[in-house]
Amino acid sequence: MDFNTLLLAVPAILIALTFHEFSHAYVAYRLGDPTAKLMGRLTLNPLAHLDPMGTIMIFLIHFGWAKPVPVDPRYLGNPRRDMMWISAAGPLMNMALALVSGILIRIFIASGMANTHMGSSAGILFQMLYFSLYINLALAFFNLIPIPPLDGSKILAGLLPHRYAPTLYLVESKGPMILFGIIMFGWVTGFHLLGMVIGPFINFFSGLFGGI
Repeated sequence: MDFNTLLLAVPAILIALTFHEFSHAYVAYRLGDPTAKLMGRLTLNPLAHLDPMGTIMIFLIHFGWAKPVPVDPRYLGNPRRDMMWISAAGPLMNMALALVSGILIRIFIASGMANTHMGSSAGILFQMLYFSLYINLALAFFNLIPIPPLDGSKILAGLLPHRYAPTLYLVESKGPMILFGIIMFGWVTGFHLLGMVIGPFINFFSGLFGGI
């Protein structure tokens, strides 16, 4: 991805990450946990959610992260169930943003504006919508992978019977290292295992939402 293309993708990245983290904070607050609100995370200000190193890595290796939203299970009425919904809120918001982007893309295509010159205002907006569709889908399905600390691991913990709790705790301690190793392996070798896992879902929903 060249610098000009990355600049067009930046708004979509900021919106996707900000709304993702805000959704976690909002659902946690609605379920009784004020921790994120007290720490200034119940906001749509990107600066409250961006992690400095994660932001730098977006520009260096095109992969980054935001600051995780703090959640205190002691405030939750049903911690196991509520943590599942708090975790699911982020990916669900990204799916909603992808759906909106896809609908706007279909409007552009139907009106013929998708064929305008890429340097025009309409062309730039169409490209930004394209990035928004794919970035939000990628963020949603990446986070649904059940490897800690991704949201999918907490969703899985809420769905599995209690007898699997010891196994989940063991995986949780090793999960970040495993995830980082998989990502770095793909970056070094070009064999992106995570991309192979989530790629079919991204392609299916990009066609379903945006017709592309």
